Amino acid sequence: MADVPENAPEHCPGTASEQAGKASSCQGCPNQTLCASGATKAPDPAIAQIAEKLSTVKHKILVLSGKGGVGKSTFSAHLAHALASDSTKEVALLDVDICGPSIPRIMGLEGEQVHQSGSGWSPVYVDDNLAVMSIGFLLSSPDDAVIWRGPKKNGMIKQFLRDVDWGELDYLIVDTPPGTSDEHLSIVQYLSSTHVDGAVIITTPQEVSLQDVRKEIRFCQKVKLPIIGVVENMSGFVCPKCKNTSQIFPPTTGGAEQMCADLHLPLLGKVPLDPRIARSCDEGKSFLNEVPDSPAAEVYRTIVQSIQDHCSNHGTEEQSTT
Repeated sequence: MADVPENAPEHCPGTASEQAGKASSCQGCPNQTLCASGATKAPDPAIAQIAEKLSTVKHKILVLSGKGGVGKSTFSAHLAHALASDSTKEVALLDVDICGPSIPRIMGLEGEQVHQSGSGWSPVYVDDNLAVMSIGFLLSSPDDAVIWRGPKKNGMIKQFLRDVDWGELDYLIVDTPPGTSDEHLSIVQYLSSTHVDGAVIITTPQEVSLQDVRKEIRFCQKVKLPIIGVVENMSGFVCPKCKNTSQIFPPTTGGAEQMCADLHLPLLGKVPLDPRIARSCDEGKSFLNEVPDSPAAEVYRTIVQSIQDHCSNHGTEEQSTT
């Protein structure tokens, strides 16, 4: 829960609960008097601070999936690379997967360190117009395990949003961990006073993945987070030599296409399984630059264009409403 203090007991009801400071689990907690006074039910001041900090960010895109291993980080990285290929655009990629930060490796930034200045933490730059922030930059080794409870994770996400000197950005892409828990609730809560363009949902074709992804879609609907569309990763394997397609993950229930039709969501595209994507990620390179003529790169470009169109239209609608 995003409203549980870091030093709270195991069964803390949460600072915004009616039972705050009054429940049996509150006995002996150092926050009991403060919670019982009702002061903690006020909105987190960080929400307003984050809104001010991100007021210079035009578009915010979340990359989500209820399932692990479907390629969220890979997609987030390539979305950032594609958007930053326009040298007139300023792009940033924020990795809020606290326990599994793979973005530094995928972006070719392993071993880089974050520096602090008077205006906050300085992100690490891939190019002049592409900035990255991840907890991976704060670890002494890529093999270090982050063993934190929810409140500490929430505090780190708050710092990333409030204390990083992002500057003026055209796009901020947020790469999230799998699931619908602490990190997701925190990011939605902390961005609640800002304009979020929406979420891109990542899945693979098989029902085991789609089952979890439907939960993520329900999460977005419950927290009123707009859904830009769905991307189906690993959608068939295209042989580099014979160009034939094989279904590695069979879409036994119709895949993302059927799910999108059932839930009335846009299907942004189907990215074929290409071993060169994984190789590019391991080497910290952009697949779109390495193999620009591949079928997967062509699908990526179509997806990115659809996301840009959504952001442009969404921004126009927001301005007209205002």
